[in-house]
Amino acid sequence: MKYVYAAMLLHSAGQQISEDSVKKVLGAAGAKVEEARVKALVAALSEVKIDEVLKNAATVMAAPAAPAAAPSGPAQPKAEAKDEKKKEEEALAGLGALFG
Repeated sequence: MKYVYAAMLLHSAGQQISEDSVKKVLGAAGAKVEEARVKALVAALSEVKIDEVLKNAATVMAAPAAPAAAPSGPAQPKAEAKDEKKKEEEALAGLGALFG
């Protein structure tokens, strides 16, 4: 997790997330740095738009659970329900890439 924290700190400070910058943050914190983990993190984040992932994650997490209600009309088609679930999974998968 410390590698992800370092990347998030760099991102929030508007700094580039590179191998050197992650190593510097971890070194400043007194953490032992594993080269392979740093390389894997930087490679995984190279294609990720962190702002969008955080925005999507906040939306998914902030959505309140709806109370169960008696059906008042036709049931939601299964295809539509699957599409919604797929969208949620894709948003979470993007977030998962940050922690991979």
